[in-house]
Amino acid sequence: MMISVTTERDQDYRPGIGDVFTYGAAQIHQAAAALWPTAPVTLERHVPSITGYVHQTRVGDRLLYGKVSVLGVSLVSLLRGACGGWPAALQAQGEYLTRQDGLVPREAAQLGLLAGLDGPKVCDVAAVSRGVLFTEPVPGPCLADLLLQEPGRTADLLADVHAELRPLHRPGAARLIDEGTVIGERGVGGTFLRKFNGISGRVYVDRIGEERCAPEDREEVVALVRRSVRELRKLRATLPGAVGTTLVYGDLKPEHVKYPDGPGGRPVLLDPGLMRMSPAADLAKLVSRIVLSLCAHRPGENTVRQVVEGVAAFAARAVQLSHRERALWLRNVVTLWLMDTVNILSSYLSAPAALPLPGPGLALVARAVPVVSFVAAVSKDVAGKADPAGVWDRALERAAAVAS
Repeated sequence: MMISVTTERDQDYRPGIGDVFTYGAAQIHQAAAALWPTAPVTLERHVPSITGYVHQTRVGDRLLYGKVSVLGVSLVSLLRGACGGWPAALQAQGEYLTRQDGLVPREAAQLGLLAGLDGPKVCDVAAVSRGVLFTEPVPGPCLADLLLQEPGRTADLLADVHAELRPLHRPGAARLIDEGTVIGERGVGGTFLRKFNGISGRVYVDRIGEERCAPEDREEVVALVRRSVRELRKLRATLPGAVGTTLVYGDLKPEHVKYPDGPGGRPVLLDPGLMRMSPAADLAKLVSRIVLSLCAHRPGENTVRQVVEGVAAFAARAVQLSHRERALWLRNVVTLWLMDTVNILSSYLSAPAALPLPGPGLALVARAVPVVSFVAAVSKDVAGKADPAGVWDRALERAAAVAS
């Protein structure tokens, strides 16, 4: 999140929840009415998110999801004044909607590209209009649900997801995508550097939890985040270059993997963020979000243990590398895993109190101290240059302890 320098008058007009939600709902309704003029349009349910405005929308008898992005930034950043006051942001948004490099046109282009590949299978685009992306719903449970319901199948479920990603992870796959359609802002390392860079990053950390943390917890959370960021910034320099010959899905989360034909069927993925990067980034983000899901739901020691063991078993058989290459790969995965955890948790903690958070996000805010303590401990372990295989094993053990 960027910290902008604004005048006192600008602060008076900082975007409010009512401003942003009214704008988003109106954009979705107007776009749907223009696309399907003979069908009644009803906005049925707002979907809590910290990134964009999403609303379940009924057009006649058809159920769709409408998504709006304001200036390509997260709702947290927008509401914190990163784009200035609301009148200025609204004016800039009008110009942003005319650009082909906006977030919505790029996501639509990526979904179109993926629909023509052997994998991964993705949700269908219904339409794009007036800066609104309409997608078809995907029924069935998501990976996050299945891991809690059938933890003993974790390794197999992850293997199925990994199989979907093979066309992206092949060497040379980067040629499939034009530079103009890459969604680099969803990259873990890039997001980390934007959030925690320079003076604005220090100010951001100092303000974490102002409206979300209990007073007795906030000081500890800020100190732990500051310590973790210091270690992870050093480790960031050791990661390989971001651009590679392979692609990553980019926004691979267990709640974004759906099973319309049940757990034995082919998974369908939502919300792509394709970019040129090592496949390690996809595994890192998926592991990060699986662990956070366990921390939020706390399903019991036995379930947690089975899921963590399944993650370890999948990683052991999914990547066939030499000992030296595997050690470097594990170090990179753990570093990106920790960065992603800090990225998403800091966003939840920085969200204005009035912004609705997803249920797991609220649960993680309540458990901020143990989760950030986990990140601080593991980042210190990685920075200590211990054997990467040992660091990976200890990270999973610590994750199981926090989630239990």
